[in-house]
Amino acid sequence: MGKFVRDKNIISDRNQVFLKRLTIIQGVFLFFILLFILYLFAVQVLDARHFRTKAKNQRRASSFVMRGDIYDRNGIKLATDTVYYDIFARKADYVHKPEELAKLLAPILKISQFDLTEKLRQNTSLVSLKKNVDRHTRDEIAKLNLREIPMDKKSIRTYPQGTLAAHVLGYYNFDADVASGVEQTAGDKLECASKQATYEMTPKGKVIYNISTDPIAATKPIKGKDVTLTIDAAVQHVCEKELMKSIEKFHAHRGAVIVMNPRNGEILAYAVYPYFDPNNFKNATSFQIKNWTLTDVFPPGSTFKTITVASAIELGKINRYSKILDTGKMKVGWWTIKNYDYARHPNPGLIDLVYLFEHSSNVASVVVAQMMGKQEYYDILKKFGFGSKTGIDLPGESVGLLKSPNRWDASDHATMGYGYGSSVTAIQMVSAVSALANDGVRVTPHVIKYSPEEESEKVQRVQVMTPEHARVVTELLTESINRGKSPIKNPSYNIAAKTGTSIKPKENGSGYTNKLYTSIVGYMPSTDPQVLIYVIVDSAQGGEIWGNTVAAPIFKEISTQIARILNLQPDKI
Repeated sequence: MGKFVRDKNIISDRNQVFLKRLTIIQGVFLFFILLFILYLFAVQVLDARHFRTKAKNQRRASSFVMRGDIYDRNGIKLATDTVYYDIFARKADYVHKPEELAKLLAPILKISQFDLTEKLRQNTSLVSLKKNVDRHTRDEIAKLNLREIPMDKKSIRTYPQGTLAAHVLGYYNFDADVASGVEQTAGDKLECASKQATYEMTPKGKVIYNISTDPIAATKPIKGKDVTLTIDAAVQHVCEKELMKSIEKFHAHRGAVIVMNPRNGEILAYAVYPYFDPNNFKNATSFQIKNWTLTDVFPPGSTFKTITVASAIELGKINRYSKILDTGKMKVGWWTIKNYDYARHPNPGLIDLVYLFEHSSNVASVVVAQMMGKQEYYDILKKFGFGSKTGIDLPGESVGLLKSPNRWDASDHATMGYGYGSSVTAIQMVSAVSALANDGVRVTPHVIKYSPEEESEKVQRVQVMTPEHARVVTELLTESINRGKSPIKNPSYNIAAKTGTSIKPKENGSGYTNKLYTSIVGYMPSTDPQVLIYVIVDSAQGGEIWGNTVAAPIFKEISTQIARILNLQPDKI
């Protein structure tokens, strides 16, 4: 009996402990329920405005922004945005059978009814039916009022002139937001919308109209700012056409023509072969897309003799009437240097500077280079822009190769004189020689037409040499063309120019190939230069391959047509 009472007391104690714990747990739950009620009261009553705003912002959308257009200097449209639509099917919203939808959409989308039915039966929440359809197709589908067929509006960059100036324009990939050329460098301006309208949309993408909604802004896309280039489409077309003729004739690897106004640095034409169509840039190879005139370096050859002579004149080592001893052949270090016409003219003797340019004397150029100390020669080459970027408003520019003078040996110093001691880009040669045409002032080359405020910031002017010395070099070059048998000689215009031929180095830098770079750089009318033309052809084949036989005929044809297009005033009586 005593044991029974004791067990009963134990059970009673346990029940009391359980009831206490249960009461505590119920109290805790009640406390959290009261907190939750208070929270809901605060959210729905005391702080309703904040959450209404938050919900409204979740429905808020911005108007569709299109990139600005790109024009040439005369208003010809070179790049623009075109609106297209991607057509989808949302399976959760199906109110028609796949067969019914296919029957309605197949004639509009120009897809077979069978193929469209198979697409619509796919076991995915969102089915892509067709991409990049035009506005007319989109409107035809909209008339059907199919709630299960959403349409996504997007912009695609199009280039109305096809391949024209492709390496200047570059391309723009809307899906990946990747660009090149002016599309890249002017991207901020092209996408800069002055005022962007906002409005509310349903989860299904429909505009919620209220009193403050602008119906036009909600449906009309907003454009970025337009960009005007310095490029002249007519001059660009001539350059691309004539370059292509030569490339095909000589089966060349690649080539380029750059036309610039040396007075202000504006590039009128920039033809780079191989060409590509920016409308179909995804099908182009990296070799076609790359603007190699900015990225790749090469020995400039005899065109560099203009810089060597100009540097020596500026430094006071020679003058307009100097005579140079040309032995036809000489040895410097382990190099044997001789003139290209050594077999015909083995020992020209004392020659003037006009003869140096006319006969492209390597030996005389070496002698002139050796008159300058390594450091002073290097310093003035830096002023001409070698070993540095020109600052052109296109992406991917290289600095070229110009060794520090403390690393020059005798061979480097000598070969620098006739264009083998350094490696340059095509645009560097254009920039450097433009200083000779512009009274000694080198102006930043550029392809975008700037406002006066922008130009003061982006276009630099560097006084490389005195105006008097620059004019002396111009006179020497002009006389070398007029006195000689150059194919670029023009009956109406004085032209200051120099051809060049250089052996193409191997890609790994160890030695040379059996291919040649042929080039020419010149400006006209030389008494008042308005245009500078640079032509370079890489790896021409067949027959006599020289700057005079490959690049010069291109220069001749382009300069003749440009004079007519730009209405240049003749300076020959």
